[in-house]
Amino acid sequence: MAAHKNGSLIHIINRASVFFKNGSYRKRILLTSLKPVQCQRRTVSSIGDRNTNLTPHLSSNLAGWSYNELYELSVKDPETFWGSIAKERLTWNKPFDQVRDCEITSGKINWFLGGQLNVSVNCLDVHVAKHPDRVALIWERDEPGTEVKVTYRELLETTCRLANTLKRHGVNKGDRVAIYMPVLPIAVAAMLACARIGAVHTVVFAGFSSEALAGRIQDAQCKAVITCNQGVRGGRFIDLKPTVDAAVKNCPTVQHVFVAQRTSNPTPMGKLDIPLEEAMASESAQCAPEPMGSEEMLFMLHTSGSTGKPKGIVHTQAGYLLYAALTHQYVFDYHPGDVFGCVADIGWVTGHSYVVYGPLCNGATTVLFESTPVYPDPGRYWETVQRLGINQFYGAPTAIRLLLKYEESWVKKYDRSSLKTLGSVGEPINHEAWEWFYNVVGDGRCPLVDTWWQTETGGVCIAPRPAEKGAEIVPAMAMRPFFGIQPVLMEEKGKPISGNDVSGALCIGQPWPGMARTIFGDHKRFVDAYFKPYPGHYFTGDGAYRSKEGYYQITGRMDDVINISGHRLGTAEIEDALDEHPAVPETAVIGVSHDIKGEVPFAFVVLKEDPSLNHTAVVKELRGLVATKIAKYAVPDHFLVVKRLPKTRSGKIMRRILRKVAMEQTGDLGDVSTLDDPSVVTEIIKAHAQYKSAVINYE
Repeated sequence: MAAHKNGSLIHIINRASVFFKNGSYRKRILLTSLKPVQCQRRTVSSIGDRNTNLTPHLSSNLAGWSYNELYELSVKDPETFWGSIAKERLTWNKPFDQVRDCEITSGKINWFLGGQLNVSVNCLDVHVAKHPDRVALIWERDEPGTEVKVTYRELLETTCRLANTLKRHGVNKGDRVAIYMPVLPIAVAAMLACARIGAVHTVVFAGFSSEALAGRIQDAQCKAVITCNQGVRGGRFIDLKPTVDAAVKNCPTVQHVFVAQRTSNPTPMGKLDIPLEEAMASESAQCAPEPMGSEEMLFMLHTSGSTGKPKGIVHTQAGYLLYAALTHQYVFDYHPGDVFGCVADIGWVTGHSYVVYGPLCNGATTVLFESTPVYPDPGRYWETVQRLGINQFYGAPTAIRLLLKYEESWVKKYDRSSLKTLGSVGEPINHEAWEWFYNVVGDGRCPLVDTWWQTETGGVCIAPRPAEKGAEIVPAMAMRPFFGIQPVLMEEKGKPISGNDVSGALCIGQPWPGMARTIFGDHKRFVDAYFKPYPGHYFTGDGAYRSKEGYYQITGRMDDVINISGHRLGTAEIEDALDEHPAVPETAVIGVSHDIKGEVPFAFVVLKEDPSLNHTAVVKELRGLVATKIAKYAVPDHFLVVKRLPKTRSGKIMRRILRKVAMEQTGDLGDVSTLDDPSVVTEIIKAHAQYKSAVINYE
């Protein structure tokens, strides 16, 4: 360790837990004498009781109330319900004087008005004051057995040094900062540092291309970018700094790029670049938190919609934090001392709410999972559960579907007795994956909560827990609304659908504290997308079924958005990238089902009438174009070259017909009389048959 004199926080944190004292490093070696995180082992019966006999003591005024009583109060008297909880659950600089001021038709959403607080104080300082040496983060690095623990005191001091670094370089309250990093402790500190000084962070998934990153930086008008030289995943190094370099060339608002070192590999530094750890080493380990109004921006996160341009979803301070913390505690049955294992990337909202803000606000120990489900083998998740003593495991159906294809021995060779709750996130989980997750991973003893929520909702909205004592859990069903969530099913004409055993568009009837406030720079788009389709209601974009028992099951997207491995991507965004090719006058992209990923893009491509065009070469170029413009995961699995697309007389592409063709359901194409030329359908069916034949022959 003595050899590391450059003060590189990431370099040292690779092998040790680091914190600062009196301006100098104090190092505590963790990996040579790492003790497993202590967790209370629970018997099968106690696990069952804890989850079915849940009586949430949300606040002193609500102690002892049943779930049904609490839920009824939350929707009938939200001021009393949320006001009572917010007063006791959060630490305020200045108490709020009004619980809410909302007018949902116009997208006016305000909670805890007049109040001031700081999110980083609620996630760090309040816990450091009580238990400074409690482990806040367990960084599960790419290589198994090399995990690093970071205490609340260490995380606070690192956050303060990073916050002071930002301030020294001109980042102030209200400025936007892009974070383009993998799942690292320094990335969490970057988020909290922004929150501490009142800057707004926008985390961009570190798999996005330079153009996609640039678009998000430009939309947010970011003043600075925080990144690192490389990422490490699945035994591979992934260069990140060159991606940032390419992006900021087209981002004139960026004044500084802070570069951390995840690996020892050198990276070229330019005139905008600042070595992050070196800059932090000279800063104070104390930073006065900025008091923030409840409705000031905390972060924005870009998500795809049915139009090509990603939208910057805005979340504010108090309401988001309260909702993330409350759902973390009661959906997953978190108790003090538990080790919470959410394996999501911080680049997505799941990482924001259930890796960072929710768990840290509750003083939890939260796992940062850097690797993949199958590195170095398909037992990685379960070996990690055993080694770290994870109590709640929260992951995506995509990963579960991948792992169930391997032998059960990859699960059963590891001790999973620490587990008490399993969770599923990102997309509806199918029955086969649910049963395997519940019976094989959880040994049939851990409640499995299939959670439904969105970037826009801030936290879980529908899930099996919390619930009354003995309440059932139906496989592959989200089931029950969380406190304050009032689901409404709507018919096409905008009329609410009453009764049970019915399906419709899923809406929510009244505001809740965790919901998004606007789209950055475009409130009209926010209103048009979420409140205009069904006036007086928030429209989720999803369809849902309400069972005979009154439980909710999500049936999928209703707009031109597909769900790839739990991540929403607008088909228009892919089409925009494809249409940039000079040989491509027109494209249409739809989503088709996939055994592992849930959905994948299927691209129908019209090429110019040029006999010299090499179709195979063009398709290869199109794949590269999507990877460059968006990300590799967005590249369509299928490209079908067609002469023309099915359109109505008004020029609208009939995507439902393309979906039927792609799914080989041409026996029931529905009404094609509105097409400008119905014969195009026969052309496309024939082209698809030839495509399928070529794929089979190739295989």
